[in-house]
Amino acid sequence: MYRNMSASADINSFEEECMKNVAILGSTGSIGTQTLEIIRCQEDLNLVAVSAGSNISLLEAQIREFHPVVAAVWSEEHAAELRTSVADVVPSCRIVSGMEGMLEVATIAQSDILITAVVGMIGIKPTIAAIEAGKDIGLANKETLVTAGHIIMSLAREKGVSILPVDSEHSAIFQCRNGESGNRIQKLLLTASGGPFRGKSRKDLEMVTLEMALHHPNWSMGKKITIDSATMVNKGLEVIEAKWLFDVKPSQIEVVVQPQSIVHSMVEFEDGAVMAQLGTPDMKLPIQYALYYPKRVYLSGKRLDFSELTEITFQKPDLDTFSGLQYAYEAIETGGSMPTVLNAANELAVARFLNRRISFLEIYEMIRMCMDEHKVIPNPSVDEILATEHWVYETIEGRWKS
Repeated sequence: MYRNMSASADINSFEEECMKNVAILGSTGSIGTQTLEIIRCQEDLNLVAVSAGSNISLLEAQIREFHPVVAAVWSEEHAAELRTSVADVVPSCRIVSGMEGMLEVATIAQSDILITAVVGMIGIKPTIAAIEAGKDIGLANKETLVTAGHIIMSLAREKGVSILPVDSEHSAIFQCRNGESGNRIQKLLLTASGGPFRGKSRKDLEMVTLEMALHHPNWSMGKKITIDSATMVNKGLEVIEAKWLFDVKPSQIEVVVQPQSIVHSMVEFEDGAVMAQLGTPDMKLPIQYALYYPKRVYLSGKRLDFSELTEITFQKPDLDTFSGLQYAYEAIETGGSMPTVLNAANELAVARFLNRRISFLEIYEMIRMCMDEHKVIPNPSVDEILATEHWVYETIEGRWKS
């Protein structure tokens, strides 16, 4: 992408050569909007394609500002509305819809990298399509690796595509491993803030309200991932994701609670050396690192001030109280389709909690029930993964009438 050119080369050609074209799945969500903040500030990044779910007003504003070649929304009704609303300003932007639209965004010829910032298993097919089209992936859609890691990583190796983690913890591990490819990892130390209920007992969690669960002490995130952080299921999903990203055994991944969210994760090598990546709790750093890898470029924002930093502390996670983390270790040890069960049951349970249909602790109960009743498929295909998701939804709908 970044090649030296002769002094006689045309300046416009040089600028085009240096430009990196970006496509985003989920441009109206937390990761998507922060990715656009970076593109807005960096002259050598160019947005060529976007997709969104139902936030049409924000997507319209993004189209008007960035002039992408194609934009996708889920419903055709919203797509028709959008075609009319942007026709006067961006007539060159093609508006598409549904899964076909997402696939078009994922595989658009002009893009160099796809940022997968959608939430849920809806990201699997577009990610696979992008890899097959030779696109590097900036991965923020953890469900893709949780449920289909065996497919994604094998295909990426086959196609020579880079999977660049956008989660702060996985980006931290990725950064710590740079220059260490020939050295063996003893274990990965995946940090967790502990969420809003760190130190609480199981009894305390009986009283949790939606408002309490959405109040994260350190990070500003979307609602679903904020609830996942409160249950610590999110950290469990990250354990599964780390296993696939870094080709380690589950027993080599240790979760450590780091309440200040200053140490984003660590790598311990076989000689006992531990490398850590530190920074403020800001997702723009891992996003930009993925966009520019292996280069580092200037990023505005707050820096760590060690003269003001009074302490950095570590704790063991409470696996009994926050049982979702233990369920994740169980799911990845079982393997096959069990991580899909964990993920799908959690997705539906969190959706019900957000709609005030179940209690906080019932999230764990739904996951446990589905894992107990599932007959594992050893090496599931994409169709079998999606069928497992459907089975989970049917099972919960049949048992939980709330």
